[in-house]
Amino acid sequence: VFLMSEAEAPSAASLRQTACHAMHLAAGAKMVPFAGYHMPLQYRGIIAEHQHTRCRAGLFDVSHMGQISVVGASAAQQLERLLPVDIAALDINQQCYALLTCSDGGIADDLIVTRLGAERFLLVVNAACKAQDLAYLQRQLSGCEVVAQDDCALLALQGPEAEAVLVEVFPLVAALSFMRGTAARFDSVECYISRSGYSGEDGFELSLPNNVAVAVAERLLRCDSVEWAGLGARDSLRLEAGLCLYGQDLGRSTTPVEAGLGWSVSRIRRAGEEKAGGFVGAEKILSQLADGSERKRVGFFVEGRAPVREGVKILNLGGEAVGEISSGGYSPTLERPIAMGYIDSALAAPGERLQALVRGKLRPISVVKMPFVTHKYIRGREEE
Repeated sequence: VFLMSEAEAPSAASLRQTACHAMHLAAGAKMVPFAGYHMPLQYRGIIAEHQHTRCRAGLFDVSHMGQISVVGASAAQQLERLLPVDIAALDINQQCYALLTCSDGGIADDLIVTRLGAERFLLVVNAACKAQDLAYLQRQLSGCEVVAQDDCALLALQGPEAEAVLVEVFPLVAALSFMRGTAARFDSVECYISRSGYSGEDGFELSLPNNVAVAVAERLLRCDSVEWAGLGARDSLRLEAGLCLYGQDLGRSTTPVEAGLGWSVSRIRRAGEEKAGGFVGAEKILSQLADGSERKRVGFFVEGRAPVREGVKILNLGGEAVGEISSGGYSPTLERPIAMGYIDSALAAPGERLQALVRGKLRPISVVKMPFVTHKYIRGREEE
């Protein structure tokens, strides 16, 4: 997880707290500073929480993420100037992954956008980026109401038993497929639930007012199959799923094509199509979609038992620098270290053997296809 060092870390008193903060303390969580919040890193251990999520259901408090409401008659059209996706084609209660792009083709943030109504959207953005994202969206989306929903919590229930648990509280969720959502009520309070998450498992995210977040969390935790899981397990799960962490695997110096996220540029927004270009950074991004990029994000198996971490240099077998690790760690599912990183595109084929330079010693690594662990999303016919 992208964390500050102890020397950089602010005091707990200066950090923001989520609605479930007292619950985390009562559960014995190890709390850490993260994106200005006091957040749970782990409870009974990262590996135990990771495995419980893979086998049953892990409950994550991700209320530090930004939730931004965009409302306006031209909201879809204006969002398409900032995001290289076909916003207008989204159905009501459908969501998609999108990138907030920079003028030079880099990535300012990655996010999920949900169409809540004909002229109403919800954007879930990264915690560390939410203030700058909000200001940028407010400047760019003229005539739209752009508001941070700071009074809302965000909980993620992830794992193979998530549906069976959640349907007892919100029966409507049984009808949802991956990246679809629905409004629901808890004790007459309106919530919004989507079948999504960042673990690679089937699961749900619940956006709900702060004043019912604790009651919903307590209700879910009464089920034997549900346990709290912290940021540590969230990080190891997303790494196994081959999913990016903004600030490590993505950033303003990384393009969607280099990141292996070219698929997030809707076909209709590509060169020669009906709605080609027209988004920030289109010239660079469309050029790379057509011609490729000089470097590429790939996955690695690491030989030995010790993980390799962000920032480690990658060398070819001749000792020349060819890239850098962006994320790495131990995979509890595969019981071995895995990593992601950027290397010269000519070396990106699975099976390519390279070396990681760790504290002056060379560690053998090899390029592998991602995801490392197969996604278990529940897809409906409309997505197949």
